[in-house]
Amino acid sequence: MIVAVGADHAGFELKGEMISWMESNGHQVKDLGAYEMDTDDDYPDFAAAVAGSVCAGEAERGVVICGSGVGASIAANKVKGIRACLCHDTYTAHQGVEHDGMNVVCIGGRVIGIETAKAVLESFLGASFMPEERFQRRLDKIIQLEQNGLG
Repeated sequence: MIVAVGADHAGFELKGEMISWMESNGHQVKDLGAYEMDTDDDYPDFAAAVAGSVCAGEAERGVVICGSGVGASIAANKVKGIRACLCHDTYTAHQGVEHDGMNVVCIGGRVIGIETAKAVLESFLGASFMPEERFQRRLDKIIQLEQNGLG
């Protein structure tokens, strides 16, 4: 699978570990930065790069790592077509894909360790959307909200 990955300074170290791990598990990784430690960089820049890569079809899934994962999730979800979720457990990581069509996972580099992050990514990358009627109906409603808003 082609996976776009980005991280700010708070996720920089974990990003390097996760890229090596994903590549060793047969995934093709698009590293979208940060490429060096810069405590003044901003997570929205990396969330936008990853989300843009997924939307453009350059990557099948995306991973964004910031301090808590919250800011990355908020920023990535501003991009039309992205369904990003903060995941620090394996159930949420696979269920988000299977039931909700999640295409970007966000992780807190200051929240979980390397082994848990690997397990989360394994669940996320190994899952597929389940095209059952109820899940598709709900996903269609999410897409409709994105297109039309509430007003």
